[in-house]
Amino acid sequence: MNIPKIHESEYRFCLIMWECEPVTAAELVRLCKEQLGWKRTTTYTVIKRLGERGVLKNEEGVIRSLVSKDEAQASTIDELVEKKFEGSLPAFIAAFTKHQDMSKDELDEVQRMIDRIRKGGV
Repeated sequence: MNIPKIHESEYRFCLIMWECEPVTAAELVRLCKEQLGWKRTTTYTVIKRLGERGVLKNEEGVIRSLVSKDEAQASTIDELVEKKFEGSLPAFIAAFTKHQDMSKDELDEVQRMIDRIRKGGV
């Protein structure tokens, strides 16, 4: 599935939508004003644009996502790895871990993920 591009400000909107969905457009206007400082017109513009791109659907003022948070995050990582690391996941991981302090618990979790993948799980 080709995931539509979600820009940074749209992503912040989507975080609110994913947390509350299904949610009315009016409630999203209120939440975006509180959390993002957006005007009503800004929220409706983002709803319209994301609807046109297939990120969400607006049915009679009720907003539901068509792209999940996990799908959006995976698409962003895929794009980053492709553009900045020439498609090499090991190069991405090496660059990431070189500049991150990882706790023993985090390292153990990454190892469990690798072990699951090796066993054919996800």
